[in-house]
Parts: sequence; C-alpha cells; structure tokens
Amino acid sequence: MVKTDILIIGAGPTGLFTVFEAGLLKLKCHLIDALPQPGGQCSELYPKKPIYDIPGFPEVLAGDLVDNLMEQIKSFEPGFTLGERAETIDKQEDGSFIVTTNKGTQHHAKVVAIAGGLGSFEPRKPPIPNIANFEDKGVAYMVKDPEVYRNKKVVIAGGGDSALDWSIFLADVASEVTLVHRRNEFRGALDSVDRVKELKDLGKINLITPAEISEVRGNDNGDLEAVLIRKNNEASEEILLEVDHFIPLFGLSPKLGPIANWGLEIEKNAIKVDNTLDYQTNIPGVYAIGDVNTYPGKLKLILCGFHEATLMCQSAFQRIFPDKKYVMKYTTVGGVTGFDGTKKEAPKAVVKAID
Repeated sequence: MVKTDILIIGAGPTGLFTVFEAGLLKLKCHLIDALPQPGGQCSELYPKKPIYDIPGFPEVLAGDLVDNLMEQIKSFEPGFTLGERAETIDKQEDGSFIVTTNKGTQHHAKVVAIAGGLGSFEPRKPPIPNIANFEDKGVAYMVKDPEVYRNKKVVIAGGGDSALDWSIFLADVASEVTLVHRRNEFRGALDSVDRVKELKDLGKINLITPAEISEVRGNDNGDLEAVLIRKNNEASEEILLEVDHFIPLFGLSPKLGPIANWGLEIEKNAIKVDNTLDYQTNIPGVYAIGDVNTYPGKLKLILCGFHEATLMCQSAFQRIFPDKKYVMKYTTVGGVTGFDGTKKEAPKAVVKAID
C-alpha cells in the first residue's frame, strides 16, 4: 500500500505544482493519473501548443511547461501511480483515506486533493458523415506535433481559444491555413481574435464565416483530399476546398468518471468547493483544485489552479498538523531542502514549522 501525506488525483500542471507547494511545507505527495505520463492534457493533447498566460513566460509550449514543473518538484521526490484510474475512496476512523485504483492499487493518505482537470475526456466530434473513415488519414481532433503540418494545406474548424491559437501558430508552419466558424463572433480571447483578423488581412489565414464543414472527401487511397464548406447565408453557398489536413477543434467532453460516485457535491460536471478559504469539498479532508472544481467566479485557467493549490496546501498542513504553526518566508531567503536532505539555493520559499 502506498502511504503519503497528500494524495493528488491528477498529474496535470495543477497537480504537479501542488507537489511543490506541499514540499515547501515538508508534506510528502503521491499522484495518481489514468494517463501513462505526467502532464495531463498538456502532455496528451497539445504538448506543442503555445500558452501565453503563465506569469514570467510570454510564451511557453505546453510540453515545456510540464517539463519545467517536473524539474521544479524533483527535489521533493513525489511518487506516481500512472496508467491507473482512481476508483473508490474509503474514509478511515482516524479521518484519513484509502483510495483504490481500477487495478487494485491502494493509497493511504491524510488528505486527498482532486486535481483531475476536466476528468476523463474525449474530443467533441462534428456530425459530419463518414468523418471517422478519415481519422488518422488527414482528420485529427488535436495537434500533438505541428511539424506534421509543415508546408501542408490545413483547415481548422471552431471558434474557441484552441481553434484561434492553432490557426495563429500554424500560419507560420502550413502552406495554407483556413479557419471556418459557424458564426461571425468567436468565443476565444479578444487579442487572439484580433490577431486572426490581422493575419487574414495579411493573407496568411483564410477566414470563412459564418460557415460549416458539411462533407469530407478522400482519394483512391482513402486519405483526405477535400472538404466541402457550406456558408450560412441565404444562398447556402458551397465551397469545395482541397486540403491535406482537417482539424475540428470543438473542445472536449469532460466526464468525472468514478469520482462522481464519491458523495461529492457536483454541479454541471464539476465539484463544488468552498473558495472562501481552502477549496475543500463537502467531504472534510478532500479538496478539489483546478479545472475540476467550481465556485462563484471560477475561471478555468492554469494560473488559477496554481493559486488554488497554494491555499489548499496551507489548509492541508493545518489539518495534518493541527498542533503546529508555521511561518511563511519569502522564497529568496534560504533555498529549498528536498526530502533527500540536499539543499538547492534557488528562488523558492522556505517554511518553518513551529511546535
């Protein structure tokens, strides 16, 4: 049985940063994730996607962010149970928890932090006839390696941040980028919308709105060769466009999975938490941080997940050591001492526990 102070369910950016904040408090962490590697969606879905709202990084690739977080927590020696899904939770008489995975691995922890992002997920697929026939043959629902699209003709469909961001990024990679959206208005960040329009004016992006992809067509080898675009106007004008790749980006269908049966208070497929203090759920000792939680004013940003993890760890320390007080000092004071006893002189926080 794995024993730890804080059991973190979900090894995405928020879960990984939790290890750092907990480590500063001398709390040991172990992470469970159904994916075979740490990083969550950043590693599995879009490792090469640029992220623009991480403080101190004007631009950082999602995969690089994960690598940096893994380096940041290395001295705290977290444990990982990867490729397994948290299945059940049982509260013990002493207030601790035993969490068992779908493969029977048991984890005993004093505190549980659910940082499962969107939970288990799969891309939302457009209702286009026979589109499944072209999956991995020109149709993809996520971008893992932008170099696949080098000097290729690419059509992207969608109106959110992913569609906008990848259209902007691939404008300098693909030979031709066409963005199709069913409305004239976009749901993404305003600066991204403005950038797409600038690239349209520069002739680097073809912008077709309001319109939808109504059909995909292949060649004799079964590979994608064209998409049929139907404009949403009175004439229902149709455009047959020759393409190498079609990327529909309509978001993910999130599912909490077995966690939904743990007795937690759920609202619209997210876990309700108390954001006035520590992001604790209706079960004392069980917290939810990052995209998996909900509360008034919630923003689903990695930045917000980092903030929630920080406050959660302070509460977890008080729960685990109710008779101790701690003094938080600035990160430049004395470096970080890892669990192996080594000390790194780095700009990280120092916390002193006082009996």
